[in-house]
Formats: sequence, structure tokens, C-alpha cells
Amino acid sequence: MIIAIDGPAASGKGTIARALAAHFGLPHLDTGLLYRAVGAKALADHVDFEDEAALAARAGALDLAALDPEALKSGAVGEAASRVAALPQVRATLLTVQQDFARQPGGAVLDGRDIGTVIAPHAEVKIFVTASPEARAERRYRELAGRGEPVTYDQVLADILRRDARDSGRASAPLIRAGDAVVLDNTALDRNASLTRALEIVAARTGR
Repeated sequence: MIIAIDGPAASGKGTIARALAAHFGLPHLDTGLLYRAVGAKALADHVDFEDEAALAARAGALDLAALDPEALKSGAVGEAASRVAALPQVRATLLTVQQDFARQPGGAVLDGRDIGTVIAPHAEVKIFVTASPEARAERRYRELAGRGEPVTYDQVLADILRRDARDSGRASAPLIRAGDAVVLDNTALDRNASLTRALEIVAARTGR
């Protein structure tokens, strides 16, 4: 069983994906971490974000086993990830890695922005997780402020809106809802209610 979960930044798709993977005993891949890792490497190496070939080369050198989610959570890395994710050469380099993960025996849970449309278009379950920009900004603001980053809510909201525009407007694999994906709007839902709704969607699609 392949479960594809897509959605914009700070929508809670990663939390839902991890919970579903644990519930069904499936491996999970946060595909955004791949782009964050490339973005972090580009920042560390002072790579020009217009140098698509150099960024694609760094994408090709990623070691999935070495990814550290905690080290890739900063606001600067998130912004860098959004920029590199818009580059066709970077996306093409990471495409095979993601598709191989999805095709492993028994299935998998993947979350990102183009799982149901590009990475795993034949997934048995597709969920598009979303929330209002204001709700997503509040969640991300609390997360960043809790780690001591000097940000304001208004700054985070502006970043969310900028990333939404970039992710939805890019030419390569834009953020769009797959036609057969079920929308899960969790603007007014807490974590437990969101997971309950996600489990209902899986059950309706698979009987599990």
C-alpha cells in the first residue's frame, strides 16, 4: 500500500504521514528533507542558487541514511529548500530516489508536494493536507520561536505566502492536488483529530 500525502508548507502533512506510517508499519519518507538537505548543502558551500548544475550535483550526492531532520529545520534552510525545489535538474535528480522508495515491497508512506501527481501517481491512497495560511504561519511561528529563532509572526506569514506562490507557480512539478486526492483541511483540527480523519480516508480507500 502506497500512501501519498501532499500539501503546502506547515500544513501538518509530515506529522500525519509519520503517524500513518507507524500505524500501518510502513516505511516513511519526508521528501521535503531531500530538498532541505540540498538547500543546506548549498548554503554551507556558498553555492549560487542560480547554478542549477551545481545544485543538482549536490542532490545526486545525498546520503538518505545521513539525513538529520533536526539539523534541517531552520527557517533559512526551509527557504533554501523551496528555491532548489523549483529547479528541474534538482527535481529530476531526486525523482528516482523517491520513486524507488515508494516501490519497495509492502509499500510506503511519502509526503511532499508532488507525491500524488509525480512520484506515485498510482498510489492507493492520496491525501491533500491543507490549512489556512494564517493557521500554518502560527504553527510554524511557534515551532521556530520555540527553537529560539528571532522571527515574528508577520515574517513567517510572509514566508508562507511566498513559498506557496513559488511552490504552486513553478514550471516543474508544481504543488497541485491530484484529481483523486481527498482534501484534509485541518485549519480547525488538532493533531489527534487530523490523524483520525486521515485514518478514515485510508479506510474508505482500502478497507484497512
